[in-house]
Amino acid sequence: MKTAFVTGSTRGIGRAIADSLCEKGYRVLYSGTGDQRPAELVPDRDYLKVNVTSALDRAQAFDHIEREYGRLDLFVSNAGVAPLVRRDLLEMDEESFDRVMDINLKGAFFMCQAAAKLMLKTRERGLQDYAPRMVVVTSMSAYTSSISRGEYCMSKAGLSMAVKLLSDRLAGEGIPVFEVRPGIIQTDMTSAVHEKYARLIAEGLLPVARFGAPQDVANAVLACASGLMDYSAGQVINADGGFELRRL
Repeated sequence: MKTAFVTGSTRGIGRAIADSLCEKGYRVLYSGTGDQRPAELVPDRDYLKVNVTSALDRAQAFDHIEREYGRLDLFVSNAGVAPLVRRDLLEMDEESFDRVMDINLKGAFFMCQAAAKLMLKTRERGLQDYAPRMVVVTSMSAYTSSISRGEYCMSKAGLSMAVKLLSDRLAGEGIPVFEVRPGIIQTDMTSAVHEKYARLIAEGLLPVARFGAPQDVANAVLACASGLMDYSAGQVINADGGFELRRL
């Protein structure tokens, strides 16, 4: 059975991705930072506590996959955080910068690196019917300025470049890497500014005039995982209601 590992998959976008992969027949490893598996998680679905900033947690996660499953067909890097407090760019402090960068960029990259190494190791074993793929969830903030959460924008811009580098390195190894950029998605992360975004959408910000749903992002990940897009390795899939069109 094909195996997928989705970071940050106990709620929101990650949960929608993981659940959708289960529905497609994947054996999915859910992960989060909580010590206990979420009570609402289906009992037969595997859960592992993973702090992506911890080298030990990263190593243990992939050791677990290799030991328990023997293969990793799809890795989805989704775990990420927003600043605890939105501050003007000139008021941003180093503590917030370091926290966001450690999780969203450093942690995400080294999770991808470890996933790639396991995929290459698995391929060397000559496993039949093995076509591994990687999807990295970034954000429209990779190219959009939000001066009240600059550390978030910088972390996602850096992660977007990491996807380009990973795709360049791994395409020749037969491991396509894709970037999915969510737009304004209705999750816990956007709840604090729901009214602001609702007003902007009503005023014409998006060609598809609604909030995105976690399932919209999950559908983009499913497309990347399907195998139908392998020749498009390295591409950015915008799940943003057309925001990238930058309409006048």
